[in-house]
Amino acid sequence: MELTAQQIAELLDGTVDGDPKASVHTIAKIEQAQVGSLSFLANPKYESFLYTTQASVLIVPETLVLKNPIAASLVRVPNPYLAFSELLHTVDQMHNGQHSKGIDSQSFIADCATCEEGLYVGAFAYIGKQVKLGKNVKIHPQAYIGPNVEIGDNTIIYAGVKVYKNCKIGSDCIIHSGTIVGSDGFGFAPQNDGTFQKVPQIGNVIIGNKVEIGSNSCIDRATFGSTIIKDGVKLDNLIQVAHNVIIEENTVIAAQTGISGSTQIGKNCMVGGQVGFVGHISIAEGSKINAQSGVSKTIKEKGKSWNGTPATHFRESYKTMAQVRQLPQLEARVKELENLVKELLERNP
Repeated sequence: MELTAQQIAELLDGTVDGDPKASVHTIAKIEQAQVGSLSFLANPKYESFLYTTQASVLIVPETLVLKNPIAASLVRVPNPYLAFSELLHTVDQMHNGQHSKGIDSQSFIADCATCEEGLYVGAFAYIGKQVKLGKNVKIHPQAYIGPNVEIGDNTIIYAGVKVYKNCKIGSDCIIHSGTIVGSDGFGFAPQNDGTFQKVPQIGNVIIGNKVEIGSNSCIDRATFGSTIIKDGVKLDNLIQVAHNVIIEENTVIAAQTGISGSTQIGKNCMVGGQVGFVGHISIAEGSKINAQSGVSKTIKEKGKSWNGTPATHFRESYKTMAQVRQLPQLEARVKELENLVKELLERNP
């Protein structure tokens, strides 16, 4: 990557303040950037680094007023964080376009698979029978795409991903290494002799458009019907989505969250890391679940924040936590009162 301040401004619809020919070849944090680096300023608490960074080009708010002269060229935009994200996306596409082309001779594609133009298949990847792959799909090395799988246009399947039979993945998705889509749901029926009989999992997984799933996550197929992840959902690494779960549009979920079977999470929810959901509940649209919360019942109120185990209203949970911290002092006061009562009784039997 090599871009000038002027080229970056044109990509982001920004304006250049400084040398438009200043060039960058790498991206770095503002506090660590060296000559030739591009960085950005979105959070005011990092503003002091403007005057010490060695970055060659900085993306900054268009309203920024400099308190001291700086060496870097500035690209002024309305929203630096969003602009920087868009630039990273452009750079990523450039890299993918350069390194992910063609079908490696050591891959396998079944004769009855249907593949559109622009396909990339890496070494030792396996494409099964009756698979349908859209335009510009990228299947990286050692990925497994099982029979009857459908994958939409521009979707990227990274190395080592496994997609089991009959699953459907939409367009413009990204699935990172180690993730498994369509493994059996956890269904076992207790028997009279104390053993467990496996319940066949004959459903599938349906993933919408513009979904991103982090590394080493597991999306179980439905017992029957479908486990569904809708458009725009973003899942972090190490997430467990059990059978028949439904995650509605544009919900984001952080790492190590576990969602039990048949739970439905509404649109535009934000779920912190290590949250646990019991099965067969629903979560209202716009809910925000704090990290390490345990959600044990249905949430019906839209747009509320929740915390703790069992999860309660955010402010209420923090009041409870404050009260718990006061328990040692309260215990001491109770003992003091007990001793006082005991003394009074001894004086006045």
